[in-house]
Amino acid sequence: MGLSGRERRILAQIEQALEREDPELARRVAAINRIEAVGGLPERPYGDRARLWALTHGWVIAVAAALVIVSLLVAVLAT
Repeated sequence: MGLSGRERRILAQIEQALEREDPELARRVAAINRIEAVGGLPERPYGDRARLWALTHGWVIAVAAALVIVSLLVAVLAT
């Protein structure tokens, strides 16, 4: 639901008064508005690296488990 022209003008006046009274709070409110406009929180800086790390280590664990199973199978068949 959009704002009417009058409501937008009132909101702009409130924001201008806030900027004059408390610039730090105005910056925080602007940051919150940017986050809401984008549709979520910004990406985490380590998101891609952490995902790649987990994927790589998952494969290493799977290969190690396969090697253990194969070596146990060879040991059982050799005896």
